[in-house]
Amino acid sequence: MEKVRNSDFLKILSYILIPILVEIIIFSLCHIIYLSELNVPKKETKYSQTENFANEYIVFLSNKIVQCQNIEQYENFIKLEDEHGNPYYYTNMKNDINYIIIDKETKEMYTNIRSSNYQQIIDNIKNQKIYWNNVNNIIETNIEYLNQDNIKYNHYYSNKQFKEQETKQLQNYDIYSFVDEEQTEISITNIYDFMLQNRELPIYVITISTILLGVIAIYLLWAIGHKEGKNVTLGVIDKIPFELICIICFSIIYISLEILYSYMNFDRYIIISLIVSNISYLLGYSACAIFTVTMIKRIKANKFFESFLIYKFISWIYKKLQRFINEIKNKTPLTKKIFWLYWGFVAINLIFANSISIFSIAIPLLIIFWTWVYYKIRTYIRNQEEIKDNLKQIYEGKTNVYVDDTQLRGIYKEMAIYINDISNGFTNSIEESLKAERLKTELITNVSHDIKTPLTSIINYIDILKNEDIQNEKVKEYIEIIDEKSQKLKKLTEDVIEASKASSGNIKLNIEKINLKELLNQTIGEFKDKFEERNLKIETTIPESEIKINADSRYMYRIIENIFSNITKYAQENSRVYIDVKDKKGKIEISIKNISKDKLNISSDELMQRFVRGDKSRYTDGSGLGLSIAKSLTELQKGTFDIIIDGDLFKVIIVI
Repeated sequence: MEKVRNSDFLKILSYILIPILVEIIIFSLCHIIYLSELNVPKKETKYSQTENFANEYIVFLSNKIVQCQNIEQYENFIKLEDEHGNPYYYTNMKNDINYIIIDKETKEMYTNIRSSNYQQIIDNIKNQKIYWNNVNNIIETNIEYLNQDNIKYNHYYSNKQFKEQETKQLQNYDIYSFVDEEQTEISITNIYDFMLQNRELPIYVITISTILLGVIAIYLLWAIGHKEGKNVTLGVIDKIPFELICIICFSIIYISLEILYSYMNFDRYIIISLIVSNISYLLGYSACAIFTVTMIKRIKANKFFESFLIYKFISWIYKKLQRFINEIKNKTPLTKKIFWLYWGFVAINLIFANSISIFSIAIPLLIIFWTWVYYKIRTYIRNQEEIKDNLKQIYEGKTNVYVDDTQLRGIYKEMAIYINDISNGFTNSIEESLKAERLKTELITNVSHDIKTPLTSIINYIDILKNEDIQNEKVKEYIEIIDEKSQKLKKLTEDVIEASKASSGNIKLNIEKINLKELLNQTIGEFKDKFEERNLKIETTIPESEIKINADSRYMYRIIENIFSNITKYAQENSRVYIDVKDKKGKIEISIKNISKDKLNISSDELMQRFVRGDKSRYTDGSGLGLSIAKSLTELQKGTFDIIIDGDLFKVIIVI
């Protein structure tokens, strides 16, 4: 069932079937209505056999006689000559009834038939299935209701107005007319014939179509808005305010009905009439479908009332009113003050306005009052701007912010006191933080120095033992291990001291212009053996010209050394190391990148923290301080040090 509900094919098929079924029902109802109006006996199956056809036939011919009598008033008649040179009047206004009317006195002919031999047409008229002739006041026809005996009972033929014209018609004109049933153009005669021959058809058609429409309507009510795996979802149209949808859809429906009404009796070009009518019908149906579908979706999604602009407006008013009531209930001093000030202002203005006509002094008093109100508002705004500026300074990191609260009143004075307290709290907090950082740095430095002194003694004694002639191989092995570990400990101690000094800025820099290209080449040369040991190929892209930077050569070398040391430990063997140097608008960018041998499941920020290593197993040598020291030394020289990690790619960017 869920597949049926979510089927787009069934929904589209339903949308296509609805207008077809509705049109079938409309035509079937018209079928029933026309049959009831015709009041034709069931035995008759041809429209030409009905009294209604006879009435229309005689009225048509009567109108043509009137036109012939007033031919100069009708521009659609043009004067021509036949093959014998006789003049006649021809109109191209086509109709199911073809006629030839001849004035007995003038011999002028009026017709809507185009032919080169009218006498032949007149001679062959009696061979037509439907014809009516009135020649020399003698009627010849196969239309039962208009023959010589029955025409006197015809309502239109026997009325007074027609009787007054009848003598002239019979005396002055010969009439030849017929209906060509073989013509291909759709006519009202063909439609009526179909209705007469299928009297019971509308009942069955309406019943079946209504049942189908009911089934489709129930299905669409159940399925509209549902898609596979989703609840009712609203589209772009469903988010348009419902009032706007109503205006657009009902306007389209109104225009469609107007077009349908205009073309309903447009018999001259019945094909065009049918095409235009169907287009307008489909246009109106589309508007109805959009209106109905979006309404159902909104109702299902519980968004129907919320989609009204008036609902949103009322909700907005309600929220504002509720907020105002809550503010009044809370009775905050500022709310009460604003409330009384505003309504006091309104009341005083009304009092002065009503007094102007009585006391002329009310005008200057009103001006003074307005000036006083402007002064108070300007004072409040100035206080607000001052408070805002001080808050902005605190937001930007300034701690020595102080607001002079002696010139402030009310709520602004309270806010100034709060700001001053916050500023003092920030200052104290920062001072405490700096003090703690300083103490921590001093502690690390002192402890490192305390470790370094006995460590130096240990290393010296190890050197003495190494120079002794010791025969025991085990003892020699132990001495080598102690020597190796003590050297690592010494390096760690030196790194800790250097990291501490670098982070605290307790380093004396000797900034001078140095040749970066020369420094890089020198460092690469010193690490050549280590690179070759891991089969790392260095690819450099360095400008040929000299590159001068303002830096401390000793510490700049330490930065490059730490990065290269990191590469020799963690780079993938048999890979490349890329070193690029670029001049970017007065700043030099050094980019060093390589492929890591292990997956880097760590962020760049974590990697630059102290004692953090890319090798979490700590299998490789290192203290985890190299990159942290390099970053601190770069920043001390007014540069930036960034690490970018992308999968296995490790990239360092230094800008000096």
